[in-house]
Parts: sequence; C-alpha cells; structure tokens
Amino acid sequence: MELTMAQRRAITTTQAKRWAKATKTEKAEILDAVVQVTGWHRDHARKMLRRAAAGQTPTSRRPRDPARRYDTEVTDALVRCWALLDGIASKRLAAALPRLLTALDHLDRLEMTIEVKEQLLTMSPATMDRHLKPYRQGLIATHGIAHTKPGSLLKSSIPLKTWAQWNDTEPGFIEIDLVGHEGGDNNGAFHYSLNATDVATGWTETCTVRSKGERIVAAGLENLIGRFPFLILGIHSDNGSEFINNHLAKLCELRHLTFTRGRPSHSNDQAHIEQKNWSIVRRAVGYFRYDTTRELDLLNQLWPAHNDRNNLLMPSQKLISKTRTGAKVTKKHDRATTPAERLLRDHPDALDTHERAALETRLVTVDPIALGEHIDLIQRNLLELAKRRGAVQRRAKRNHVYLSRTK
Repeated sequence: MELTMAQRRAITTTQAKRWAKATKTEKAEILDAVVQVTGWHRDHARKMLRRAAAGQTPTSRRPRDPARRYDTEVTDALVRCWALLDGIASKRLAAALPRLLTALDHLDRLEMTIEVKEQLLTMSPATMDRHLKPYRQGLIATHGIAHTKPGSLLKSSIPLKTWAQWNDTEPGFIEIDLVGHEGGDNNGAFHYSLNATDVATGWTETCTVRSKGERIVAAGLENLIGRFPFLILGIHSDNGSEFINNHLAKLCELRHLTFTRGRPSHSNDQAHIEQKNWSIVRRAVGYFRYDTTRELDLLNQLWPAHNDRNNLLMPSQKLISKTRTGAKVTKKHDRATTPAERLLRDHPDALDTHERAALETRLVTVDPIALGEHIDLIQRNLLELAKRRGAVQRRAKRNHVYLSRTK
C-alpha cells in the first residue's frame, strides 16, 4: 500500500535531522533510504530533505485560473449546432460541423461571425464535451419490451449468419427489425416501426406499420427497399415470426434477395440494427404507446425527414479492428463520417451516374434548420397525443397462462 503524503513528510522530517550534520557518504545512504521508502525520484527526495533541514514547510500552490480559449458566444453556437443534430456525441459532432456550417452558410442562416465559425472548426471533441456538459444533464433513457416471438416456419431453409461474418460487406446487405410502440402494455393492437440499416455504409430507413402481421411487414419492407439510393442485394433478420414466413420468403425470391437470419438469443448477430433501434427510433419517438390512425400518419411523416438528417448530416463511426489481450478488448474506429459520404467515398461503384448525381444534389440542397423544425413539430404533436392518453398501466398478457405453458 502506498504511503500518504503526510507519512512521506514525517519520514523526510525525521531523516532531515541527520542530513544537516552528515558526511557525503552518510547523505548518500540517507537519500537511498528515503527513495526506497517513499518511492520518490532521487532529485525530488534530495530537494525535500534540504527543505526539511532548512525548516521550510511545503506550501500548496494557488490553483491556476482556467485559461478560456472559447467565450460564451462560441459555446452558444456550439449548443445550437449540437441541438440541430439531435444531441449527438462530440466525436460525431466534430466531424459533422464542416458540412453543417457549410449548409447553413449556403442557406444564409449561419447566424454567427466568421471568427466564431473558425473557432468551432478548431474545437476538439474533448473540449466540446466540457462545454456541452451542463446541457446534457438529465438526458436519461428508459427501456421498453421485446416483442420477438420465434417463428419456426421455413427456419431450416433460411441460412444462419453470425456477427463474425459481416466483415468487408458491400452496400446492399441490410439488417431489419421491428420496434414496438406498446407504451408498457403489450395487450391489444399497437403500431410497430420497421427499421432497416445497411451494414457497409450505415444508411438507415424507417417506416411505421399498423401491426406485425406477415403481409403488413412484407409490404412495409418492400416500401423501405425502394427508399435506399442503391440496389438491395440481401436482408438479415432475427427469428421472429413476422420475418420467418412465406410472405417475406416470396418477396426475397421475386426480388432475387439473399435472406439470412441470426441465431436464436444472440442479438449480436444483428448488432447493427439493434443499435439503430435505440439511436434512431427510441430517441425520436420514445417509449409511448401509439395505436391510432392519427399517430400512424404522424410517424410516417416523421421518418423521411428524420432519416434524411441522419443519412446526410449526422456522422457515425465504423469499427476497424478489435484486439483482445487477455480480458481487455481494444477497439479502433475510423473517423466519423455520414452514411452518404461513406457511400460516395468508399463504394463509388454502388451507384450509377443518375443515383450519384441525385445524392450529391441532396447533399448540397439539404436544409438542417427546416428538417429540425419539421421533426420538432411532429414530435410535439406525438407528445401531445401521448399526454392526452395519460399514463399506460403495465398489465400481464391476457393469455399469459397459455404462454407460460402451465396448462
């Protein structure tokens, strides 16, 4: 156990009484003893012995006044940009600022001086974290309910694909999942959001369906496939009965799609979409119950704008390597990049000439403020509808006796 500073000081004071009258050889022996006991560097131990011998008591230095490089005007501008991008992490925010500020300048809605803009672009992610810390207080997440029920139909004919087999994937292979909006009570009918993300680029598209019926989910997926700017080659799902069925198998056969599934009870086999379920769906609409036609319409008005902001403006990091040393796992990620830029930079052959031109036009003409205002308006309407409904009482499933197999 390490000695405290008071114990080190007591040892030094005791040895300093001998130090003043000791010979050169004796001083070397005293110094060796102090270094061995205290663990100090030899030069520091000698300095402390001399001070103690001269009767000097150590005084604590006055705390240094913080040197502020960025004033409140820069902090306010940083908070506005952070709020426009839905409060993303600072490493993603630092990568997103150049494109965001360029877009705002192009629309003549920058609302900051050139000096403030230049300071924002030089700010490091760690400094952003310090400036944004007061504004992140109270952002606490809750948890929902899993709705996956195993589907045995056709399971043997759909090949398994584990998390280790996603390396070097080309654009066009997407993971899909459903997110239930039951609000804590999974009795009765309620809506589901169908989420799909491309493994290679992180491009994500979402829509809301009125239930998890096989035909409804297959129709929603067909709608999502058409929203991606590149050709879809394959889909990967969990073992839920909403995916493992004849309707989805027939859709994949007609579109010549590869259909794979993860292992039961291994959510890491579809880790990319499990992550997006939180960062896209739950962050946008929370854990409220949505089961009316009005709420279904609002949700499907929300997703196009929300997905545009995520795909065109909000960077994400991609895992490059993972090294295990004993129990320690070291992960390395690339520099945060938006899905659109990753697609154009790393996979130029995935788009034809017209698709590339259309995507580049979207990047140039995107309006971050208009997107944010549209998203905020819909979210306020959804929140008002949830408040009118009141708190949802959590209840057991009506057929819980049947599901528990006690009868």
